[in-house]
Amino acid sequence: MARTVWDSSVGKKAVMAVSGIVMLLYLVVHMIGNLKIFFGPGEFNHYAHWLRTLGEPFMHYEWTLWLIRVVLVAAVVAHAVSAYQLSRRDLRARPSKYVHKKPRASYATRTMRWGGVILGLFIVWHLLDLTTGTVHAGGFQEGHPYQNVVDTLSTWYGNVVYIVAMLALGLHVRHGFFSAAQTLGAGSRTRNRALRAVADVLALLLTAGFVAVPVGVMTGVVS
Repeated sequence: MARTVWDSSVGKKAVMAVSGIVMLLYLVVHMIGNLKIFFGPGEFNHYAHWLRTLGEPFMHYEWTLWLIRVVLVAAVVAHAVSAYQLSRRDLRARPSKYVHKKPRASYATRTMRWGGVILGLFIVWHLLDLTTGTVHAGGFQEGHPYQNVVDTLSTWYGNVVYIVAMLALGLHVRHGFFSAAQTLGAGSRTRNRALRAVADVLALLLTAGFVAVPVGVMTGVVS
């Protein structure tokens, strides 16, 4: 049954919707955690340490954090694979262009695929920068995320990469949330306007919340 569902376009869209919602919930929590940086290094570093001790003593040190990481990786892979396979399926179904142009779609819709690619590349860079320290600008300090974030966002390229990725995220969430609601059957003629409004608000809040951090570093509020 699982294979039959996965092989169908409807099944792949459902996988995209569910995995997208999982990532959206994580993004909301992650954004709230990021905003703790405005309360100073002690508060932010303590929060990062708390994440590693979450669930103790029932869970061992970092077990809960690794469990969250595994779920997120699974969601990202499922989302990306589903999107790629649906895209290839669409191209095979219609290899030539339409004679009459389709109505102009929103900017978020037309950039959905490229936005996904940008976010995928950003995730890799973000992990190599602030988790492993492989591409970190300056001296990476294990256990001092506040200092590491400030180091990265004190560089012009760190700000450009971060802000561009967050703008792409906002567009992706705006279109993706509404699409997921339709796929999962939450949409209707009476609810669509409310769903679009929720999508707009979520996209705006997430973009503003994440972009606030590099802006805070650039203006010296966070230093």
